[in-house]
Amino acid sequence: MRTKLRHNERGAALIETAITIPIILLIAVGIFEFGRAYQTWQVLTNAAREGARIAILSDKTDAEVTTAVRNYMQAGGLPRYATAGVNIQRNVVMGTNTASRITVNYPFQFMVLNGVARLVVRGSTAGQSLTMQSVALMRNEI
Repeated sequence: MRTKLRHNERGAALIETAITIPIILLIAVGIFEFGRAYQTWQVLTNAAREGARIAILSDKTDAEVTTAVRNYMQAGGLPRYATAGVNIQRNVVMGTNTASRITVNYPFQFMVLNGVARLVVRGSTAGQSLTMQSVALMRNEI
């Protein structure tokens, strides 16, 4: 059985496609961007742990800890590893023991979503980089 479309419904499919494709693309890009953010956070967490492993050794200096953290971030593919902030605290009291705390701050920036946010709201701070932070705490060697 044939159904006839009325004259005013001829372009409806084209208009629906033109509306839904940008939304679907934005969702797909958002999934990729947040996946990249999660991967970056995982590299930061592991870099902080690597720094803490070195910081608990009594013969290691703060410069060696910072170098180890930044080397791990570079190997993890983070482009701004040299600008990351590495804060080292030794002899943090943890119960009856002391520990070393490594805090890593990294400026993360979304690639595509920042541009989309600036298109929607001009002059907003949505395009600024986010500061991701990871902390590792390990008990010092005795």
